[in-house]
Amino acid sequence: MMEKWEGIVKELKRQMVMAVPLSVANFLIFALQFISILFVGRISHRQLAGASIAISFVNSVGYSVLMGVSCALDTLCGQSFGAKNHKMVGLYLQRSMVVVTIVSIPLAVVTAFSGRILILLRQVPEISMAAQSFCRLMIPSLFAYGLLQSILKFLQAQKLVMPIMVSSGITTLVHCFNCWLLIYNTELGYRGAAVSISISYWLNLVLLVVYVRYSVPCKSTWTGFSKEAFHNLSGFMKLGIPSTLMVCFQNWQFELLLLLSGLLKNATLQTSVMSVSQNISSLVYVFPVGVSGAISTRISNELGAENPKAAKLSVLIASLTSIVEGLIVGAVLIAGRRFWGHAYSTEIEVINAIVAMMPWIALSHCIDGFQCVLLGALRGCGQQKIGAIVCLCTYYLIGIPASNVLGFVLHMGVKGLWMGNICAIFVQDVVLLAITICTNWDKQVRA
Repeated sequence: MMEKWEGIVKELKRQMVMAVPLSVANFLIFALQFISILFVGRISHRQLAGASIAISFVNSVGYSVLMGVSCALDTLCGQSFGAKNHKMVGLYLQRSMVVVTIVSIPLAVVTAFSGRILILLRQVPEISMAAQSFCRLMIPSLFAYGLLQSILKFLQAQKLVMPIMVSSGITTLVHCFNCWLLIYNTELGYRGAAVSISISYWLNLVLLVVYVRYSVPCKSTWTGFSKEAFHNLSGFMKLGIPSTLMVCFQNWQFELLLLLSGLLKNATLQTSVMSVSQNISSLVYVFPVGVSGAISTRISNELGAENPKAAKLSVLIASLTSIVEGLIVGAVLIAGRRFWGHAYSTEIEVINAIVAMMPWIALSHCIDGFQCVLLGALRGCGQQKIGAIVCLCTYYLIGIPASNVLGFVLHMGVKGLWMGNICAIFVQDVVLLAITICTNWDKQVRA
């Protein structure tokens, strides 16, 4: 019995050593957008709506796709490192860098015409064109973001998470200064936040490139660029495409909710409230994402090392951790609900609306962290196809229809849209739990 508990404690420590730095790094990376919204929110809620929609557009059309492609490395780099095939870890990184660079080009073209696309989606023309002006200044960040995510996955697979946290911290500090300088001290105004975001992602990328190039821990996995990076790109995309769909189906659903909020009465207020709600949700989501990253690495490493029992134990520990975290953070959100309203706006109408949303944001976080961890387990196993199908069915066959009924038919507004999302997450939790319970871990090693 003592040996069993010692194994559980040891596994928990292993996960926390990775999850905590990853959570801090995720928070700092997200903080780039969070800080930008805070600065712009002090100008006016109309420009807040424009900047919010712009950031959401780039997230859904650009960052989601690039992050999804790089998520193939959760499986490929993680299992290769677990199997001590260090050369392939570096080659998979290079293949990811080639693919995300190519993909960034059409994404940049779409982003350049974001305003016209938003107008076609029946968004307010004035806000849409303000968003387009913001989006165009974020285009440079697309090319940095895909490369940055690839390097993050490369380091994460080797459990090198502290450099990720340090580089993200430096970047965030510089971003705060740049936001203040460019928004309030140049003619760019609210668009200065977009320029600052682009600068920050490139800075973070450069810092990590220098680390990978000169650090001792990366010498065995990074041996320089190779022509082999261009070989078997189609094989890479067999995981890259379902990884992208899994991430995009998740993120697009949230962005669709934002677009739907723009069709409600008093669209400017409703859009601002939905955007702030999503920002708060994303902010507290960083710890589940950190645990998800840790569990995908633990599982892929253990499967690569042909140790299925350790992989199974890691899923159990991560799931329990996510449940406890969800309850604690949910209680904190409700207790400090008035703080969040004042943090994002000075307008009493916006503040009161945010306060009313907090219990629902807290509830969604309690159940959302659990599915985040289970999706991380699927990535570690290389089962992204299953994850993509589950996300597609739950979000778009259950969540969006429920949001439309509650938000528009029953006239519950933004609250109704959010409650529909909660329905989707709950069903997803049940389905993913059933899949995890039925997983044959011995078979995963042989896959």
